[in-house]
This record gives sequence, structure tokens and C-alpha cells, in this order.
Amino acid sequence: MPTYEYQCSACGEKFEAFQSITAKPLKKCPNCGKNSARRLISAGAGVIFKGSGFYETDYRSDSYKAAAKNESSTGDAAKPAGDAKAPATSESATKTPAASTPAPAAESKPATSKKTGKNRS
Repeated sequence: MPTYEYQCSACGEKFEAFQSITAKPLKKCPNCGKNSARRLISAGAGVIFKGSGFYETDYRSDSYKAAAKNESSTGDAAKPAGDAKAPATSESATKTPAASTPAPAAESKPATSKKTGKNRS
């Protein structure tokens, strides 16, 4: 519920009232008791975000939070297990293939100009 500012036109008293948005404006001044109070237009208060739930990282999964905690506790030097490459242990992986037949050469075409369609050579 918003807080509205009022000013009495009879006595000049300024006061605030905590009212619902749908409530009708107050008329009676609490200082002089006359029905000459009017609601003022004010800038209002800025929005204040307190507590959790306002950042994208607040909604991360538990597994992500646990991994981030482990990573921060081990330091920047540790890398995730998926990044390290294991050395090849089988002989077939370390041998070079025997002489294989080369792939057929692609047929070369002379370069043509896009504007004229004529050969550049």
C-alpha cells in the first residue's frame, strides 16, 4: 500500500497517509479539522530490493551451487574433470596409419569475375 502526501489549504499543514490505491483521497485535515485537505503529486519512494530472489543467481539449481562452492574452495588452478585430456593407452591410437591411397584431387575451375562472368586469367 502506498503512502500519500496531503496538504491542507486552510492551515498549510502537510501530512502523509498510508492508504490503499483504491481508497478515496482524505478531505479532513488532522491539524485543523477542516475539509480542505488535498492529495499532492509526489515523486514517491524508489523501489528497494531487499533479501534474496532478485538476482538470476538466486534461482540456480542445488547441483550448480555445490559445484560453484567446490570450485571456489579449491581455487582457480583446479579445472573441472571434463577439461583434462587423458593420454591414449591403446597401441592402435598411437600408431600412424599405413600408407593410404590419397583422395582424388578436386577438379579445379578457372576463377571468374562476378560482374562480367569472364575468366580472370
